Amino acid sequence: MTSTEERSLPKPVFTDAEAGAKEFPDSTARNYNYYTPQKRKQTHYEDVTVEVQPDPRHYLAQGWLYGFSDGRGGYPLDWTALKAWGVDRGDPERGPGSGGKGYDWPAHGWHEFRDPNEEWELTLYRYNSNVVRQLNQNVDAARQAKAFEQWNPNWVRFVERNVGAWMHVDHGLGLYLFANAQRRAPTNMHNNAISVNSMHRIRSAQDLALYNLTLTEEIDGFDGAAHLEAWNEDPAWQGVREVSEQLTGIDDWCEAIFAANVVFEPLVGELFRSQLVQQASPRNGDYVTPTVVGAEEYDYAERDLRYTRVMFELLTNDKEFAEQNKALMQQWLSVWTARSITAARALQPIWSQPDAKPPRFEDGLDRVKSRFSDILSDLGLESPKELAQ
Repeated sequence: MTSTEERSLPKPVFTDAEAGAKEFPDSTARNYNYYTPQKRKQTHYEDVTVEVQPDPRHYLAQGWLYGFSDGRGGYPLDWTALKAWGVDRGDPERGPGSGGKGYDWPAHGWHEFRDPNEEWELTLYRYNSNVVRQLNQNVDAARQAKAFEQWNPNWVRFVERNVGAWMHVDHGLGLYLFANAQRRAPTNMHNNAISVNSMHRIRSAQDLALYNLTLTEEIDGFDGAAHLEAWNEDPAWQGVREVSEQLTGIDDWCEAIFAANVVFEPLVGELFRSQLVQQASPRNGDYVTPTVVGAEEYDYAERDLRYTRVMFELLTNDKEFAEQNKALMQQWLSVWTARSITAARALQPIWSQPDAKPPRFEDGLDRVKSRFSDILSDLGLESPKELAQ
């Protein structure tokens, strides 16, 4: 009988340097304490959002861990001309073992923003999946009830051209404006809110594209490609197309959000969706399209505009830069209001296309102008003279 040779294996040596080995004053704490909650008690939204994207002004002893080829690190605060208090202060003192020696929380005014929708990854998936599920059920029910057979012939032409054309606006702004702006924003609270805004627009474009395919299958003679000709060549849509493309070219991330959500959406988006499509659809035998368009209207009116108001209210009431910020926003208003009103007026001819007409174009334009003025009043801004165009 042979003896088994014992193999020599390295044995673990514990040095108390392992994660969790040492105890600190907050080792047993059940809540984060590196930030000040907005209310008396911190929320789950704040725990999963605040400073997930770090800020070297608060900690990070070595400064930014990543940067750009020109030497700038992380998320430069000068990616927008608007300012929040504290951004002009110098970099905090740093040194080996210093722990950063940063400023107290919040390091500057940008960190004061909290999304009133409290959006993050989980809430985004829940909300969008619920919207898509409801839309699919509505369309399936309409298909089974043969509801599309009740549409007026002229309304079929209207939907294939004009409702289809709006998907280009959603796709362009969602992918090239909001998705770009969220990368440039300086805190995770901004990133999350703007990212969700981006997903709303991209989902809306997808909703309209899938709806277009359904109508192509369900309605004899429905031209699923007509929206391309309308978007590329119809004079009524060239103003909207021009402004949409100009919006995607804005470099300043705050100006991009401001121009899209404060100016373009109230004056053009709501004019088209609420004052035309949702008004004219039932009169022409269509009770399905309002549910598709209405989902996007709710995204904007009840969620995207909500965070936008809070974001810019902080800047117009900033304890250090309020007047500077308001002056700059008034300049932006003059530029984008003029462009948006021009685009809105170019759409006027499509108001006469349905057999059963919606309310007058001028009445609808007056209503969206009034809502636009209310938004500006909430932000402490004045209506620009260009609104009278």
